[in-house]
Amino acid sequence: MSVMTDINENLATMNLIESTKIIFINRYGKQPSLFFAPGRINLIGEHTDYNDGFAMPSAIDMGFVFAVAPNGTKQFNLYASDLDSDISFTASTLKAGPHWHNYLMGVIHGLRARGLDEGFDCAFGGNIPSGAGLSSSAALCSGFAFALNEVFNLKLTRIDLARIAQQAEHNFAGLMCGIMDQYASLFGKEDSVMLLDCRSLTHEYLPFQSPDVEILLIDSKVKHELASSAYNDRRAACEEGVRIIQQQYSNVLSLRDVSPTMLHESKIELGENVFTKCLFIVEEIERTQRAAQCLSRKNFIDFGNLMFEAHRGLSESYEVSCKELDVLVGLASANPQLVIGA
Repeated sequence: MSVMTDINENLATMNLIESTKIIFINRYGKQPSLFFAPGRINLIGEHTDYNDGFAMPSAIDMGFVFAVAPNGTKQFNLYASDLDSDISFTASTLKAGPHWHNYLMGVIHGLRARGLDEGFDCAFGGNIPSGAGLSSSAALCSGFAFALNEVFNLKLTRIDLARIAQQAEHNFAGLMCGIMDQYASLFGKEDSVMLLDCRSLTHEYLPFQSPDVEILLIDSKVKHELASSAYNDRRAACEEGVRIIQQQYSNVLSLRDVSPTMLHESKIELGENVFTKCLFIVEEIERTQRAAQCLSRKNFIDFGNLMFEAHRGLSESYEVSCKELDVLVGLASANPQLVIGA
């Protein structure tokens, strides 16, 4: 089996691998190649990826398993075991839409432009909670692209695959996402987080190991659909802010290039909403760089305080939190002897 990232699978994932293999064999009557693609968490650096900033994601041990084999035709046969749903189509019928297969059609579209010219059979299943903020769609698209790249020896780099997966979400699912989620799924490393430079698409691994510190992931039970949420509105506010600031500073390409002083100079032109959203991003980019310095010194206390700062900004300024998340973070901050950041 080919694993996209250096992440040890848990027992549930190992069972998923075996069950997906059996499903494929029973359905298509042959042996598949198997691939695992993880979801991700992001410790700090929220909404910075589509602003050319820095983020700090880490792959997790939940994800998708793909079983794939060529079929010697021009037909693409897909089976989503979690949904007990299948579809067969050819390249002439690739289309955008809100369904699971549209995401994968987007990946096929991108790979066909890079040399994919054969049909295949694919069964897949996952153990990432859908809509829980663990980037299930990015793991789906990135893992699918990775699997096909390996099976058909397309010789694409992981950066190529991340971009193809991102474009699949843009053009076939209607979500103008950044590239952090796809990148984290493709480049994650066990016992590490990464400081990702979303402009240069380079990263630095930062060890996250301490006998006194563990990362606890809590499900708020609040589901979200990014394509139908305020995500695209926030991105549009950032782009509007850059457009206005460029009138005074022509060298500005994104909010990565903007300082708080530059924002305050244009506050009237920006308007309160755009100003507030842009200020959060500018501060979050700087906060993420400070967080990386904390980790390099194993200063988890200051790192945790920066996480609390980031959540306040997400809740009060960027307005992408919800009452359930705010309650969870509030409970965490009320227990400083147990929780250093949330």
